[in-house]
Amino acid sequence: MDIGTLTPDLNSFGLIHSSDGVFAEHNARCHFRKVDEIEYTEDIYFNKEVLLWYNGSTGIWKGDTSSKNILASYFNNDPNDHFSRRAIKDVLCLLNAKALYENLKNYTVKPNVRLKSVEHSSHRHSAMLVCSAYDFYPKTIMITWLRNGQKVNSDVTSIEEMSNGDWSYQIHSYLEYTPTAGEIITCMVEHYSLPEPQLHDWDPSMPKSEMNKIVIGISGLLLGLVFLAAGLIYNRKNSTVQKSVYP
Repeated sequence: MDIGTLTPDLNSFGLIHSSDGVFAEHNARCHFRKVDEIEYTEDIYFNKEVLLWYNGSTGIWKGDTSSKNILASYFNNDPNDHFSRRAIKDVLCLLNAKALYENLKNYTVKPNVRLKSVEHSSHRHSAMLVCSAYDFYPKTIMITWLRNGQKVNSDVTSIEEMSNGDWSYQIHSYLEYTPTAGEIITCMVEHYSLPEPQLHDWDPSMPKSEMNKIVIGISGLLLGLVFLAAGLIYNRKNSTVQKSVYP
């Protein structure tokens, strides 16, 4: 789950404007999924076109033409450039990621997760589940479907996080599937507010609301039978008394 993207002030090339629109721009970013999973990237633009880009995972500058790659090789062969890029990733990115993560932990709201079956018109599968997360903060969240513990990559449709208008968010993820006896379908939710992923297993048994309706119906039927039996007993006794009084 992506925690976010930090954009530190590393525009070493600056931003150059001129009257004819020529400009150069240098962007440096820290992308991190977790505090200990950080990717550092840079890109250089000239006249609104990418001149070079750097990937911290490979430690290599690249271009998309032979002339640009000649310039990239200049940076790739410079040991000082390698050292400075690693230092930025290990120091600046890591420190900012830790600070942001600590701040996020102080302002989080856990999602309220609901898993239910819904009707659908697909001809490929006979059933559909929806996993919904409500009233969570911050916005970034990840919902993953598991089938017998294995991630499901197909027949999944997710709606982007939607604002509730009060700083909280909601999200819905749909899974089309064909039920199989004995399988376990799980909705896994990951969010900053949760110390570990939440697992919600689908229970194919009848929902409580439907079960309550049946229980109420059966109770009413039994009560009706009791009154009917009581009425029959009363009528029989009354008939017996009348016969004994008026032979």
